[in-house]
Amino acid sequence: MRRKPFIANGFRVLINVMKIIIGLGNPDEKYKKTYHNLGFIAAEDAAIELSLAFKHKKCRALVAEGFVGGEKIVVAKPQTYMNLSGESVRELLGYYKATAEDIIVIYDDYDLPKGSLRIRKEGSAGTHNGMRNIVSELGTDRFARVRIGFKGEENVPLINYVLSGIAKEDYPLFAETVHAAGLAAADFARGEDLDAVMRKYNKR
Repeated sequence: MRRKPFIANGFRVLINVMKIIIGLGNPDEKYKKTYHNLGFIAAEDAAIELSLAFKHKKCRALVAEGFVGGEKIVVAKPQTYMNLSGESVRELLGYYKATAEDIIVIYDDYDLPKGSLRIRKEGSAGTHNGMRNIVSELGTDRFARVRIGFKGEENVPLINYVLSGIAKEDYPLFAETVHAAGLAAADFARGEDLDAVMRKYNKR
């Protein structure tokens, strides 16, 4: 974690810079309750947990920010559409003078069972185009991520499924998983060790 100088009562001290939570999704209202917007929904839960509100737009993202426990925390929802998410993320890191190690990305993952939750320290983007773009724009896959599983029927084309509305019978399952994803990201942002976060929230 990077630190920067801060003057307090005439003394020069070092404080933690920040953590950035990034939820992936598409901005249009028609995508609001689709599987591909699970990252947005979880980011909103994280912001509520941290008592932050989405009041600003910066770097092509809706942003909620503030200080929690003396550390700056940002929750962002890129508004570039999913496949260009990395452009917004790169701009956010530049604006806040952060690095890939300072972020945690929340997104939907078709490769995981429906309702499952997986937190990882790093790794490939898999089949997720938003994550592929982030890895490409940042030039690294070494950043934390929270994956929300939603694997569906094999006979349904992937593009159709990810942009379809969440089935009503699955609302309770996803409400629980998405909320847990938001809490996990919030714990990471508050400085909890990522290994501890993984032990606490990884399921199935």
